[in-house]
This record gives sequence, structure tokens and C-alpha cells, in this order.
Amino acid sequence: MPATLTAAQLDELRAIDSPTIANAIEYFKARPRVFGYCGTGVQCLAPGRGSMLGYAVTCKGDSTTEGKDRREHTELYRAVAQLQPLPAVVVIGDDGDPGKLHLSCHVGEMMATTMRRVGAVGLVTNGGIRDIKEVTALGDFAYFGRGLVVAHGQPCIYDVGATVNIDGMEVHPGDLLHGDENGITVIPAEIADRVAAKAIEHREMEQQRLLEINGPDFHRQFEQVTQYR
Repeated sequence: MPATLTAAQLDELRAIDSPTIANAIEYFKARPRVFGYCGTGVQCLAPGRGSMLGYAVTCKGDSTTEGKDRREHTELYRAVAQLQPLPAVVVIGDDGDPGKLHLSCHVGEMMATTMRRVGAVGLVTNGGIRDIKEVTALGDFAYFGRGLVVAHGQPCIYDVGATVNIDGMEVHPGDLLHGDENGITVIPAEIADRVAAKAIEHREMEQQRLLEINGPDFHRQFEQVTQYR
């Protein structure tokens, strides 16, 4: 488990949107630019809840292999509970047939409620999830997945603590995840305590640029401002 942040530091990060966090990370050159974030195959399916922030509790899941029976759910819940009082995000990497990924379903009302009960603030998977109305009704549980699926198939959970890949984002146990409606990114541990300040600085710069873009001298300044997005 990497060094963790204080409650105040976590609150600072949680108050910032995920794209601004991603912009701030780039300044530190701690990793390649096209690395450390989810692709378009994982969506926020319970929007409007602000930013999800928590340390990853990882495992693998397979719901599309007939006859497979590995139900290590209790081990997963224990791993979440052991992380307390730190916020945990459950991360399930689909381990089934890639050709059946669109049929996978790893979490529904029962599992999401249990995860929340033992201390998780959200769920991230590159597979499917279900029971969106019931999970949304929980009020404060982030729900990220490939999409919604009606049936749970042959649900298996195992290899708690494994490194998983979630639509291009490699996740290790204990990684600090930040996500909102725009997607999810891993905040590198070695710069985590400096990201919030840099994010605020970057946001202030963007606000100034937006004033210029919307100002009367926009066309004269066009070449200077179009590099920002």
C-alpha cells in the first residue's frame, strides 16, 4: 500500500473535477501522456455525484464462462473493510472471454450495497453492471462500467489484489483513483500530495484564457489561445 494522504488532502482533490486533475498530473511528467486513464469503454452510469476519490481494491471477475465457480466475494469485502478509514474503490477487471465482454455483469444491487456497507465509495469495472435504479438510490456510491446488462450470467469474483487493466488504465492495489462523468484517472503516488495545488493553478490559468477567448480582442489573440482546450 503506497503512502496515503491526509483527510484534508483527500478533500482538496475530491473538490476538483477529473479533467483538471488529469491536466495537473501532466505537469509533473510522472508518466507518459497517453497512460493512466480509462478509455471510452467505461462510463459513469450514476452521474451528478461530484468526484469519486479512493484507493483501489482490485480483483478479477468473470460472468460469461459457463460452469466456472470462483466466488471469493467475502475476500473482496474483507479487503475493502481492512482499508478503512481510507476511502476504497472496488476495481473489477473482466477476466472472461473478450468476445463476450458485452454480456458480462459483475455487480448489481446486492453487491453494490454490500461494498458500500463495508466502506467502498464506488465501483469501477470494464465489464457490465446492473440494477441502476437501486444503486442510484444509494445516493453516494459511484458506479462506473461498460454498460448495463439485465442478467448476471455465471458470476465469479477472485484474485483479490491482482493488477488489472480497465479499458487501457492499469490499476494496482492501493492506486489512488479520481473519477467523474468525464472518466477516471490514476493519481501517481509520488506526486499525489502536490496535484491539488497544481490543479487549482491550472484552473485559474484556464479561466484567464477563457476571459481572453470571450473578450473583445479574441481575433487578435487567436494564435495565442487556440492551443488551450
